[in-house]
Amino acid sequence: MTQMKKTALNAVVKELGGRMVDFAGWEMPVQFSGIIDEHNTVRTAAGLFDVSHMGEIEFRGKDAFNAVQRLVCNDVSKMSIGQAMYAGLLYPNGTFVDDLLVHKIADDYYMLCVNAGNSDKDFAWVKENTSGDVEVTNASLKTAQLALQGPKARRILQKITPVDLGQIRYYWFTHGSVAGVDNLLIAATGYTGERGFEIYIPNEHAEHVFREIMKAGEEFGIKPTGLGARDTLRLEAGMMLYGNDIDDTTTPLEANLSWIVKMDAGDFIGREALQKQLEEGIRRRLVGFEMLEPGIPRHGYDISKDGVKVGHVTSGTRAPFLKKSIGLGYVPVELTALETELDIMIRGRAVRAKVISTPFYKRPRKKKKVSRA
Repeated sequence: MTQMKKTALNAVVKELGGRMVDFAGWEMPVQFSGIIDEHNTVRTAAGLFDVSHMGEIEFRGKDAFNAVQRLVCNDVSKMSIGQAMYAGLLYPNGTFVDDLLVHKIADDYYMLCVNAGNSDKDFAWVKENTSGDVEVTNASLKTAQLALQGPKARRILQKITPVDLGQIRYYWFTHGSVAGVDNLLIAATGYTGERGFEIYIPNEHAEHVFREIMKAGEEFGIKPTGLGARDTLRLEAGMMLYGNDIDDTTTPLEANLSWIVKMDAGDFIGREALQKQLEEGIRRRLVGFEMLEPGIPRHGYDISKDGVKVGHVTSGTRAPFLKKSIGLGYVPVELTALETELDIMIRGRAVRAKVISTPFYKRPRKKKKVSRA
């Protein structure tokens, strides 16, 4: 039996009552106080996640840009130093090796944040498909990552950093000190639908930073948060999960991710296949739906129309904040129009649902103050 890997925060999350599970070969906390409680805390205050199981792959050298541009389907040439970008790492047939975040640290230095279960596979793939004056390094096992998410995240983190967090735009990052630890990458990114920060930390400093964030957040109602709430939060926000909603059988065009495909971004791997799919048209597409009758959709459940199976649920749950049952699934393109009724097969019973727009949840925007003369 293979021993599970442990993050640098394994001891502290256990100390805080984390219920541990095997996730992609890592011993990770699935919940602390409970998924619903943690989910709603992130929506209304802030939650702190240990996401150190995520992978980090670094590209350094004169040809770093050329290497990353060829590997991903988004246009890295449009990035400025200090910017992050969501992208797909694709096979030649246009399907996903993984989805990831590209961070442009310098003109000759890029970092990819990849999914935990894919980091070894991804590293092997990028090494195999990279050439030129560039060094590719798998930094995953020496790097911890914390995600502080929620409407009060900025006020919490600002207490322990001199960095002006208000100046970091969404999907941008900077380097700075947090809790006295210098030169940490602080990114205004996340996987919850809320504003917040993802912080990359050398393993030896991870526990100190974690404890200091928790201490700074006490007055704001911060809670440690597990992977269970991370999944329900990302689903409410309509975000993809590799292995469920996207994988090596799905393309970005089918997954409603055409916005990350830049066909004029050079000859990236998978471009030819996607060009062909654009010309021929896709036959299925990922849609969001909500249940019209009592029942919770789950990954793998069949989707039917007029008694005929037409697809399957890729992700589904009872959304804690929205208080309704929602899901994602692939269906033929002719069944993707909003308000189209479908049946979700739950324990052999057809339960009515309808196609709705995604994301299911949108973060409330702050009202601009109107000055009075």
